[in-house]
This record gives sequence, structure tokens and C-alpha cells, in this order.
Amino acid sequence: MKDLLVYLKHYKLQSILAPLFKMLEASFELLIPIIVASIIDKINVVNAGGVSTAAGARYVTYACLILVALGVVGLVSAVCAQYFAAKAAVGFSKELRSDMFKKVQSLSYYEIDNLGTSALITRMTSDVNQVQTGVNLVLRLFMRSPFIVFGALIMAFVINVTAGGVFAVTITVLFAVVFGIMLITIPMYRKTQGRLDGVTKATRETLVGSRVVRAFCKEDDEIKKFDGRNTALSKSQKFVGGISALMNPLTYAVINVGIILLIYFGAAKVYDGSLTSGQVVALYNYMSQILVELIKLANLIITVTKCFASAGRVNEILKMQPTLKHAADNVKEDGGSFIKFENVSMRYSGGGSNALNAISFSVNRGETVGVIGGTGSGKSTLVSLIPHFYDATEGKITLNGVNVNAVGDEKLRESCGIVPQRAVLFKGTIRENLKWGKENATDAEIMAAVEAACAADVVNNKPGGLDEKVEQGGKNFSGGQRQRLTIARALVKRPEILILDDSASALDYATDARLRKNLRSLDYNPTVFLVSQRTSSVRNADKILVLDGGNLVGCDTHDRLLNSCAVYREIHMSQYSEGENSAKEAEI
Repeated sequence: MKDLLVYLKHYKLQSILAPLFKMLEASFELLIPIIVASIIDKINVVNAGGVSTAAGARYVTYACLILVALGVVGLVSAVCAQYFAAKAAVGFSKELRSDMFKKVQSLSYYEIDNLGTSALITRMTSDVNQVQTGVNLVLRLFMRSPFIVFGALIMAFVINVTAGGVFAVTITVLFAVVFGIMLITIPMYRKTQGRLDGVTKATRETLVGSRVVRAFCKEDDEIKKFDGRNTALSKSQKFVGGISALMNPLTYAVINVGIILLIYFGAAKVYDGSLTSGQVVALYNYMSQILVELIKLANLIITVTKCFASAGRVNEILKMQPTLKHAADNVKEDGGSFIKFENVSMRYSGGGSNALNAISFSVNRGETVGVIGGTGSGKSTLVSLIPHFYDATEGKITLNGVNVNAVGDEKLRESCGIVPQRAVLFKGTIRENLKWGKENATDAEIMAAVEAACAADVVNNKPGGLDEKVEQGGKNFSGGQRQRLTIARALVKRPEILILDDSASALDYATDARLRKNLRSLDYNPTVFLVSQRTSSVRNADKILVLDGGNLVGCDTHDRLLNSCAVYREIHMSQYSEGENSAKEAEI
């Protein structure tokens, strides 16, 4: 938690004023039992005839006015403390959440894959909110409650040493109960938050894949799985909550025992004249104050316990360092190839075997490279290495003779136009989505990219045109429309390298053919990597990379691969044997 306190640096004044105002309120609160005791003792003196009734009335009136003044000042102090604590806590969480988001954006695919999206969402929302609540309560109560407790103890010793001893024993037992329960519950709350990650993950997966779930009539199975995770979370929360709930009754029991002892000793002291009845009432009030404050402190500690568990999870993200390697040597090597793979192997974190094995090939500027292979053959992995989304486990990838590790990720990715397998659009308008490629793009540039991506009909058929609203994830567009718009988004930036990772799978053959024709006629002549499951999509490429089980088993043109590569020939013939008209596709 101490590592996160840096986020209070812009709220130092509020972080100081909040506890100071609470201390001021607590100081006035400690004076009240003494004033009440003096009123009771003065009334007793008046009743005994030691002071006139008029004098006694004046004293009581004066003392009551002091009580009212203390109450008003205490109320103002409490409101000020609440305001400053809330301002500091909200500002703290704002900066913390902002830095977490920046950190997540800086993480490589390795870290995001290992953590999981649901865990990141939980930590950025639930955990940060829990830490915010903890900071708020600590600023308000962490100093106030101990101040009241020890202040009441000191006042008890001032009034009577024996009574102070009762207070000391009671407070010692109370602290043992409170901190004992805290030490037990801290690791339990951490496990509970981990189970919350599981529930969040299950919820997200089911909602994202709701259509698949319904298509296979798996609603009941998903409900059972969710109920299982939810029940485990509920049991965990109830168990740790039950232990935490012991704090209040145990605290009340200890305090009540202390009050009984206090009244017992107090009555004897009043009888022998060493204590007044007003002082006994004052001691009782101080014991009641301790009870109230320790209940607050107990609840604070429960919240702080959760806060520490959440803070550890948040801090884990903030301390995480991207694992992508960045070479310092950016000396350009000799060689005419634009992109070159030299014995490149790649293994995912936690993977048992390589996703790619000793891949070597070179690509000249402006060439179109087809990448084909069976499911899981490493096609997406291969093209993900070019923009340095992952590090190669072995070997080297160079761009213009410079290792991609040394180019600089931002510069490297600025030169790439990437269309991933899953077409993702963001909530906003079509124009806003397409400007991700180039922020200052004109409508003419945008429409040129739209035309090249065969998406003109998508834009023109919408009432709003480029200003047509896009729902979250592009849910108001079909799969093919989303794919064409994401291709247009990549083309807006006029990239040197265009990577289409099976991004035309939802397009019909005619549209796919028109798209490839448009890409070949682009005036800036990008180097295109075209990942596809269809041989018809890659047949006109300058070279085709054939992958099988992570191995490069063929690298040549379509016609030559049909004669020399059994894997390519098998893929090609299997597609035609399923009724595809190869001659027609070739003509298109």
C-alpha cells in the first residue's frame, strides 16, 4: 500500500487537513464528559445547600452554552474533514486508475495474455474502488479513533488511577481482539478477490459469446458453471465476513465487562468520597466513547484489510514491466531485403512447444506475401512478430536491415497498417473509427481508403454516412461490414507494411477478389502480408508462405507450390473438392 501513497502527492494539503479537522473534533469530544461531570457535581452541591440556586443555574446555563458551542464547532470540523478526505480519496483513485490504464496500454501481449482481460477489468474497477474507500476512511478515522481511545485513557487516569487501570486493561484486550482478527482475515480477503476475478471472467466470456451459447443450447450448462463459481465466491465472502463479524460482538462484550468493573469500583470510590458522582458519569462516558470509536476502528480495519488486499493486486499491475526486448544497436546491416526473417523461432509464455520453428524468408519492398496453413499452424504468430507484438524466442527479424527490436515500437507500428483476425470497431462514428489510422485525415483521404477497402456501399447506404453511429464493438454492422471498415482504417494511414490477418474471411469471393485487386493498384505500393485460409485469396501473391505445425514447409508462387508442396496442394484441392470453382476464381 505504501507504494501507492505517491498518488496523494497532489493532495497533500487535503491529506493533512482531513485528519487535523478530525483531531479538532475529537479534542472537543473529549472535553464534553468533563463539562457534563462538572454540571452534575454543581447540581449536587446546590442540592446539598453549598451554593445558591441562582448561582448554580448560572453555572449550568454557562456550561450548557459551552456544550452547544463545542457541538457546533465539532460539526463544522467533521464536515470539513469529510470534504477534504473525500476530495483526496477521489483524486487519488483518479490518478491511480489513470496510471493503471497507461500501464496496461504499455504491456506487451505476453502480460495481457497471462493476466487475462477480466482480471485487468476487476483490478481497475473493483480493486481501485476498494482502495479509494480505504484511503477515505483512513484519512477520517485512522488518527481520530486512536486519539479518542488514548485520550479517554489519559482522562481516566487524571480522574482516578484505579479507574485508569480498568481502562488500560480493557483497551489492551480490545486491541488484541481487533488486530488478531485482522491478521486472520487479510489473506482470506485476498483469496476472495481472486475468486471475484473468476466470476468476472465467467460473466464476460458468457456475455461476449452469448450467441454461441444459445446456438448450442448451452444456457443451462453456463448457468450451472456460473452458479458454481458464484457459490464459491459467496461461501468465501460469508466465511471471511463471519470472522470479521466477530469483531463487533467481542468488542461490545469486552467494553461491557469494562463498564461493569468501572461501575463497581466507581460506586466504592463514591462511597468513600474519593470520587464524585459526576466523575463516575464522566468515566462511564469515556468508556462509551471508547466503545463507539473501537467499533469505528474495527470497521475501519475490516475496510483497510480489504484495501490492502486490493492494493497488492493493483500494485502488481503497476510494478509489472513489459517483457518485450529492445536492442540498443540499430546499425543497418547490408542486404537488399525490406523484411527478413532469419531462423526465427517463437514460443508463447507457458507454452510447451514452439509456435514457430526456424522460419527464414525475405521480402522485397512492395511485394505481396500470402501466408496460409492449417488452424494453429502459426500464421497469426508470424505476422505478429513483424510489428514487434511479441519477441522472437530465437533468431532475428529485420526491417530495412535493422533489427525490429531496435527500431522502436511506436515508429515501427506507425509504418504498419494492421487488421487483426477479430474486426473491432469502437463506439462513436464511422469517421472517428477511420481516423484511428490518421487523426488529421480529410474526408477525401478517408473515402479513398473506404473505396480501396470495398466499403463505399457500407458508408453510402447509411443515413449518416461517415457520421453514422457505431455501437460498442460495431454490433450494428455485419461481420463483413466490420472487416471492410477495419481494412479501410488501416489504409487511411497509407502504411508501408499492410498486414491483413485473415481479415477478409467474412467477405464473399467477388468482394474478396475486388479487395485484392484494389490493394495491388494502391499508388503508394505497400508491402502486403495476406493471411488467409483460402488459396484463392493468396494465389496471385508474389510469394506464398505455407506453414504446418509452426514449420515453413513451402515458400514460392502458387503454381510452383502446387507441384512442390504437398501441404499447399492438399489445402488447395480440399477447397476445390468442396465445390469451389477454381477457374472462375482465377479469372476474378
